[in-house]
Amino acid sequence: MSGNSSSRSNGIDISTLSPMETVGKAVSKAIDPYGVAMSLLNAQMAWLMHPQELARAANALSSDLIELQSHVYRRAMGMPSDDVITPHADDARFAAPIWTESATWDIIKEWYLAFTHRLEDMLFETPGLSDKERRRSAFWLRNWLNMVAPSNFFFLNPVAMERFVATKGESLKLGWENFQRDAKAKNILMVEPDAFTVGKDLATTPGKVVFRNRLVELIHYAPTTEKVRAMPIVITTPWINKFYILDLTAKKSMVKYLTDQGFSVFITSWKNPGADLGDIRLDDYLLEGVDEVVRVACEFCKISQVHLVGYCIGGTLVSTYMAWANKRYGSDKMPVAHWTLFTTLTDFAHPGDIDVFIDDACIGALEESMAKKGYLDGSEMATSFRMLRSNSLIWNYWVHSYLLGEALPPFDVLFWNMDTTRMPQAMHSYYLREMYLHNNLIKRDKLTIAGEAIDLDRIVQPLYAVTAEDDHIAPWKQCYRIRKYVNIKASVRFVLSTSGHILGIVNPPANPPKRSYWIAEPDRNEHWEHWFDRAEKKPGTWWEDWTRWLGERSGDLVEAYPPANRKFPSLADAPGTYVLEK
Repeated sequence: MSGNSSSRSNGIDISTLSPMETVGKAVSKAIDPYGVAMSLLNAQMAWLMHPQELARAANALSSDLIELQSHVYRRAMGMPSDDVITPHADDARFAAPIWTESATWDIIKEWYLAFTHRLEDMLFETPGLSDKERRRSAFWLRNWLNMVAPSNFFFLNPVAMERFVATKGESLKLGWENFQRDAKAKNILMVEPDAFTVGKDLATTPGKVVFRNRLVELIHYAPTTEKVRAMPIVITTPWINKFYILDLTAKKSMVKYLTDQGFSVFITSWKNPGADLGDIRLDDYLLEGVDEVVRVACEFCKISQVHLVGYCIGGTLVSTYMAWANKRYGSDKMPVAHWTLFTTLTDFAHPGDIDVFIDDACIGALEESMAKKGYLDGSEMATSFRMLRSNSLIWNYWVHSYLLGEALPPFDVLFWNMDTTRMPQAMHSYYLREMYLHNNLIKRDKLTIAGEAIDLDRIVQPLYAVTAEDDHIAPWKQCYRIRKYVNIKASVRFVLSTSGHILGIVNPPANPPKRSYWIAEPDRNEHWEHWFDRAEKKPGTWWEDWTRWLGERSGDLVEAYPPANRKFPSLADAPGTYVLEK
């Protein structure tokens, strides 16, 4: 933000505006801080300014309506008729047979889908708007259309009414109880808050907290083999969520898999910050977080280097740290021998669906909200991510909980997803502006963090980078660009896993294999299309390839390190104390 804050509002110089314009901006900021209405209004005005394109779009809509009228006539007369608009394969709202078999409900479904399909296409094709503004307007329209879907209303949902009759009204009674539960929680729950207990049902791999400061606890897991690789693995988890996504259950735990393969594993468990930590900066997360846990792991194992892993925003921090450490320590004293990234953005030019929330107005609104509390509440961030997939992550639970009166499924990943954390004001504002908005991490020496100018080209250590095919939070084609920014001397092994941001990473071995992956080593300036065309596709999990890669680089086998030692005694049993903070 500009230093002249008195004359600026969300990046607009209000000193040059007329009194009426200033009032208008203030009103808009008060009632529509995220620019929802303005985005849709801009799209409408753009269409009005392009009458020829509007006429063509209207003709296309008319064609759909004519075809729809013919479909309605045939269904009303009991004649067979194919859908005018077929629901997307991932759209479960109209999956029940009655939406197709009953003429009445089929007609309602088709009318809704026809208008939805055409209106969304129009917003994506709006003339005279930037690509980003078209995506923003289409996003907000899509969320509104998802909200008003007939399946979300009891008297327009035949499945809900059939269930009401079958249960003699019990389903609606249970739905009301579920609604009251969620109203008390101020959220549409995806899983019961007491469905699992962290440390009992989840995050059960034995270990000890061997280090703690105001930002992080470091857990060292107990060995499961007599010998381990001399070089430990240090995993930097995202502080947007809690660490135990990598230690869900025994069968899904990455850390247990690594210990079973003969590796010594450390993992970060970040403090859930309150108002007292509102002034914590990204510098602090680097110095008191990554730099400290790397130091502790080296001293614990009496070794000069570790393997460093970063996941999501934790990976962005690790990438920053690698550039920082190469300059701060130099090649002779660099404490990281090689590193791994999981679904990590370093180039934020095209950050995926979250881009709809990235502009001066949205960030300014978030900053004002954070300034009142000193942090961004985890539920607010979770809601934003749920809106990116509102049908499956919001309205699906609305229907099943309230209209059908169903109990919430005890799903461990959903429980973890609802176990949210807060973001410190200073750090989060910096991260949004410098990374997402200005994309400064890829610009040489543009950022100065913890006293050092950041240049990713200083990174020469070998990298294993994992991405996910269906990741809408960190799109793999954008994650791929890390190859362009690290030094040409750095070897990179790049993996594209099937599935998404979570299940592409939480991907344990299974028989028969559930997933697959593509793998190859890209050249520095190789386009992702060329890499994909030549990459080898393999069935199963990339975990097995990763551990082979690690085993070749992590030193000789030595006597297993105890979970704690004299210099770093146990401060608590795993999963520690920070993970339990609400």
